[in-house]
Amino acid sequence: MSDSGGDDEERGPRYVKRQKIVHYGSLAEGGHDLRAGPPDGDSPGDHSDHSDNEGGQSNIEVSKEYLPLNQDDIRGEKDDILEEFERRKRARLIHVSTDDAQVKKDLRALGQPICFFGEGPAERRNRLRDLLSQLGEDAIQKRKEAEEARAKEQRKQDETTWYHEGPAALKAARQVLAHFSLPRAQARIGRQKQDIETPESARMARNQEVQKMLKGLDLEASQIADTRPISWCEFSPDSQLLATGSWSGLCKLWSVPDCQEVLTLRGHNDHVGNVVFNPKATIDLPKSGPNLASCDSTGHVNVWSMESSQPLMALPNLESRVSRVAFHPMGLHLAACVYDNSWRMFDLESQEEILHQEGHSKAVH
Repeated sequence: MSDSGGDDEERGPRYVKRQKIVHYGSLAEGGHDLRAGPPDGDSPGDHSDHSDNEGGQSNIEVSKEYLPLNQDDIRGEKDDILEEFERRKRARLIHVSTDDAQVKKDLRALGQPICFFGEGPAERRNRLRDLLSQLGEDAIQKRKEAEEARAKEQRKQDETTWYHEGPAALKAARQVLAHFSLPRAQARIGRQKQDIETPESARMARNQEVQKMLKGLDLEASQIADTRPISWCEFSPDSQLLATGSWSGLCKLWSVPDCQEVLTLRGHNDHVGNVVFNPKATIDLPKSGPNLASCDSTGHVNVWSMESSQPLMALPNLESRVSRVAFHPMGLHLAACVYDNSWRMFDLESQEEILHQEGHSKAVH
């Protein structure tokens, strides 16, 4: 200050314009004044004292630490935010049923839990809406169509027809049966044609005679056939014998009309399904031949003569309950109805299964 300081004091204090101060770093550490830059030759990281424009001293400290900015991360976060915004916008536009039962059904269709702990109908409905906004509004319909397609494909596979390959004996048996059956069918058709040509009065008179005969039927004899229930009974072709099958596993032959036991057939250990006569038994077939056949609930089929209490032959075990057996009118083949949804045909001469026929959806009787 010059010697004219007294004049300055008379004129009053001189105001000095303060420069703008920029601080960086933590204010707890006092901050740093950036009014003056580093002197020539000094690096920004040097710690030194530099004079400001007013001649004051300031301690400038420049940190070398920095935070890199990854533009890809920033762009990715921005895209995620925009995508989430669009998803919420779509969610608001999705129509969701207000019926809580339907909401649960839709959640189940999407493979999601139908209810969370403490979740009410409103929260459940919002959860469904959020799921649809992520998976697509038609996700439920697509799931249903996919399930229907899978079910249709499964039904198609289940309904696929497949066959058991028949042996050469089946072809030979069919030829023999055709030669036997065709003439009989021709004769049956001839009788039916004659019956149609018969006057109505003659047919009525014949029916009345049959009805009169049936009214005259009366009990002739009675017999207790077994200690267990009787499952089947059948007359022989000549009407002189009666065969019975029982739940005890026994089959018996009885004389007609006095109902006296003639023979007991022992070969089954469980319920007998039925016992039948060969169509030629007691007529053209010797007693030592295959006169009867029977079956049981364990899958056994036995063929009997009328000379022994033991089976004449035992056909291969069918491993399922056999409900019925029946002879072909020729008497050379035997059919069996099985609980595995099939029926089988056997050649009695070779004692082999020549036909395994499928097609039923339940047990065959």
